[in-house]
Amino acid sequence: MTQQEKNKLGKALWDIADSLRGSMMADDFRDYMLSFLFLRYLSDNYIEAAKKELGDDYPDKTLEALKERGVCTPLQLWYEENEEDVPQFEKLMRRKVHYVIEPKHLWDSIVEHARTQSPYLLSILYDGFKYIENESFENAFQGLFSEINLNSEKLGKNHEERNALLCKVITKIAEGIAQFSADTDILGDAYEYLIGEFAAGSGQKAGEFYTPQELSSILSGIVTLDCQNPQSGMKRKLDRVLDFACGSGSLLLNVRHKMKRNDGCIGKIYGQEKNITTYNLARMNMILHGMKDSEFEIHHGDSLLNDWTMLNEMNPAKKVEFDAIVANPPFSYRWDPTDEMAKDFRFSNYGLAPKSAADFAFLLHGFHFLRQDGTMAIILPHGVLFRGGAEERIRTKLLKDGNIDAVIGLPANLFFSTGIPVCILVLKKCKKSEDVLFINATEHFEKGKRQNKLRPEDIKKIINTYKLRKEEERYSRPVSMEEIEKNGYNLNISRYVSIAKEDAKIDLLEVNKKLIDIENRIVDATEWHNKFLTELGLPLIPKNKTEK
Repeated sequence: MTQQEKNKLGKALWDIADSLRGSMMADDFRDYMLSFLFLRYLSDNYIEAAKKELGDDYPDKTLEALKERGVCTPLQLWYEENEEDVPQFEKLMRRKVHYVIEPKHLWDSIVEHARTQSPYLLSILYDGFKYIENESFENAFQGLFSEINLNSEKLGKNHEERNALLCKVITKIAEGIAQFSADTDILGDAYEYLIGEFAAGSGQKAGEFYTPQELSSILSGIVTLDCQNPQSGMKRKLDRVLDFACGSGSLLLNVRHKMKRNDGCIGKIYGQEKNITTYNLARMNMILHGMKDSEFEIHHGDSLLNDWTMLNEMNPAKKVEFDAIVANPPFSYRWDPTDEMAKDFRFSNYGLAPKSAADFAFLLHGFHFLRQDGTMAIILPHGVLFRGGAEERIRTKLLKDGNIDAVIGLPANLFFSTGIPVCILVLKKCKKSEDVLFINATEHFEKGKRQNKLRPEDIKKIINTYKLRKEEERYSRPVSMEEIEKNGYNLNISRYVSIAKEDAKIDLLEVNKKLIDIENRIVDATEWHNKFLTELGLPLIPKNKTEK
């Protein structure tokens, strides 16, 4: 199935979003729509598993027959007819699919209540969300719907208005989804598509939760290559992958997709996100892409404060390390480091990043947890390449220690949140090459109305150039540490790979000849015209500026 086909559902749902625009604020509508899509996935996945377990005992009834029995779904009927078997069935389902949804909370039941304008829709939704949070996934998914406030006045002034609006929204969404499969790839890609479209419409706020897929593809393409010998291709397995500023999780999922497409595997993926709404989006995104809660771990917290207990282990023997680390942290984020943080095991060997820009603080946080044979790729503003002071000291030490493997310059205006050009720094703790590869890809893109876009060939060129570490005029060059040292450890890309075009050399003698030729032709033309003017008795054209 092509990506275009997979995006059809996303486009259909985005059309629905457009038709309902104005029903509620954009951010709220995004959260509700994505949550309902998530509920649809959980429901269909659960029903498929239930059918396999119950076999012929699963009721084969039409909706009309179910209504006559006072229920909305076949599973609801089975629950009523086999009440004594329900606990054992749910125990089995927890083991098989890792969650349980009560039949009255299944998507088909919710849709039927919305379609019939049931006054109980709000209360059923509320109970369903709370059950999934507190009972279904036990502790792992508590607060998953915490940002969905069904009593918010944004939905309406009273219960009736709120209920009516959600009936309308859910009915529309159900109509859009009905024609599509509940396949994991379909719903997962639709979720990603919607996140991208919502990001496109939210301007600067998009940077909080979304990394453009083209950039995700570059990072995943780099970190999945063999660390010591990228030319040999991809690793077969990554035990642990981390994104410490994961947003909605698209970077992590891109690494997973890359490995799966090439018959590789990942042990577990880890993410950290400070924003509570985005943290919930990330967890839903993982499940929607077919991942069980045992295959990933997303932590809600501040990476700069390192408040994740798993990463705060002081005993080096118990330190958690990662095969691949990807990140797109907030650019030039203002932070307030304390004197105590200077002693932090992440920063003590390098010093603290300045308060005005935490870029290197994010970088050092991730780098500390990188395995000796791992690869880290992080998106940062160009300032980290040349700014002085504390950042210069950190950059210099990383270079002297041989930890910076590549510097990749990207075109401007690739993000929804900013128009500035950015770079990708590739870091390793133990690299084979002694030079630093510079790639200047700033001229290779497709210009768009709002954002510029990297084409598939642009992405492939960057990854292949990194993989083969090749030199190409006006594009890439491996640069020795001696040359970088002579430049004061300044990594400004144009110093090493210039795309400036030389001014054409001017042949002054040739220019002089042309000017004389032009002057002679003017004189000839003037004499020719003056002959006619004389015959007509009209004033003549002066032969030169001094002639009156």
